[in-house]
Amino acid sequence: AKKLKMALLTEERRVTGIFPVLSVLENASIANLQKYVKPNRLLNEKKRRADGEKSVHLLKVKTPSLKTLIKDLSGGNQQKVLIARWLLTEPEILLLDEPTRGIDVGAKYEIYTIMSDLAKQGKSIIFISSEMPELMGMSDRIMVMSAGHLSGFVPGREATEEKIMRMATQYL
Repeated sequence: AKKLKMALLTEERRVTGIFPVLSVLENASIANLQKYVKPNRLLNEKKRRADGEKSVHLLKVKTPSLKTLIKDLSGGNQQKVLIARWLLTEPEILLLDEPTRGIDVGAKYEIYTIMSDLAKQGKSIIFISSEMPELMGMSDRIMVMSAGHLSGFVPGREATEEKIMRMATQYL
């Protein structure tokens, strides 16, 4: 997927996303370690730290330091570190599966802002959410599935809960 410039932010951040015993820096850079390997096969810690600091700053991750264990951050800040991880791989397509599940309202807003900024930069975002208002507020186009079948598409500006639910129950 990385070779195709794609990145996946999984639904279960604590199970398949973070490495709880690793630091913020290690979690952010782990998907892109080859970028930091010098010719002598050692890591370029200066570059890795600079990229980590830049990512933490840009995504407004609230952490005492890059050495802080990721498990000690709030859910929203853990999620932003995971977004930073995948942004460091320079993807063109981001698949975000329930990126705001289990985080507070302030962190949700920050993640929506990150998504909007990425879209403005020309990145494609495939956004999966079970929260209807979130889908309607963040999407240019909504693809609706029912029982594993594609039910159809609704332009974001024309989406209503009724239209989406009608399509979502089409194959039940």
